[in-house]
Amino acid sequence: MEFTDDIIDVYRDTPELVSFLHLPIQCGSDRVLNLMGRPHTVLEYKSTIRKLREARPDIQISSDFIVGFPGETAEDFERTMKLIGEVNFDVSYSFIFSARPGTPAADMVDDVPEEEKKQRLYILQERINQQANAWSRRMLGTVQRILVEGTSRKSIMELSGRTENNRVVNFEGTPDMIGKFVDVEIVEVLTNSLRAKVVRTEDEMGLRIAESPESVISRTRKENDSGVGIYQP
Repeated sequence: MEFTDDIIDVYRDTPELVSFLHLPIQCGSDRVLNLMGRPHTVLEYKSTIRKLREARPDIQISSDFIVGFPGETAEDFERTMKLIGEVNFDVSYSFIFSARPGTPAADMVDDVPEEEKKQRLYILQERINQQANAWSRRMLGTVQRILVEGTSRKSIMELSGRTENNRVVNFEGTPDMIGKFVDVEIVEVLTNSLRAKVVRTEDEMGLRIAESPESVISRTRKENDSGVGIYQP
């Protein structure tokens, strides 16, 4: 892995960096990682996560997983599930293995039955969904700073933006908020998004007037008892 201690130090010292990071691992079994030709071990990966969370306790992690790689046993898959629980991933981009011409895996015997691959993918995604929902519920009632991206996909009468941990938030607002920051209180947790109400506009924060964004972020971003990053005046 090329995620060095120097980068972790930057996360510790730079409040402008969002508390969300994608770190691919592919599998929780060292044996399968070796078959894949990955240069890291599970222990090395977990060590990186541990140091990263020591530097930024509220950071949330997403990853990639491939299930049903040639030679993957039920025990290998259980190791992946164990890793998912230990790291408590927030999001996963997960796929069933399929051979691609020109890759080393294309010459391997695809010995995991298709139905078994589908079952493993279902189990993995269900676990990730449960963990993501638990993360979202910790945010209920908290104030989050979001960048307003535009009109909500669900209703042209609402706006949509993202929190610094990459949650989609829909809320009632005015068109002049688009492209700006707003502080919102999370009032409802849905399957793939959050609902919120505006508590402070960018003008009320003084983001572009009295202070630099770095100063405002470092002064107003705190962490509650659940480890969730929150914002206050």
